Amino acid sequence: MIFREANIDDIPQIQLVRNSVKENRLSNPGLVTNKDCEEYMTRRGKGWVCEINNCIVGFSIADLQDHNVWALFVEPQFEGKGIGRKLHDKMLDWYFTQSDNNIWLGTAPNTRAEAFYRNAGWREIGTHGKGEIKFELSFKEWKIRSDTQ
Repeated sequence: MIFREANIDDIPQIQLVRNSVKENRLSNPGLVTNKDCEEYMTRRGKGWVCEINNCIVGFSIADLQDHNVWALFVEPQFEGKGIGRKLHDKMLDWYFTQSDNNIWLGTAPNTRAEAFYRNAGWREIGTHGKGEIKFELSFKEWKIRSDTQ
């Protein structure tokens, strides 16, 4: 497993991962374009990927402009192997060196993602979008959590 910063050449494989997931699926895969990925990875924030045998199996992208997790996805056959956690941690380590603003995200209720974020110390603060749970994490909460791991 190789974890590294994402680049624009990774976007086709990132899109494959994004569209392979069973939870938090896009109703229309065309809603997130390659240009969107490039914008979030290069101008608004930064992304990371996990590669196995030169294939991207997971990725994360943090958005500094809106202070949120724009994406964190792992191919279903690679779930439960710690890939999501490592991508999550790399993303938040970077985010909190760039900003002291709280970071937020939205995810569908009653999903593995919801349980993942709760377990990672995120606080539920309401709803977002079309019935998603809105979670938030502060630098202080992240620091306490990352220091105890």
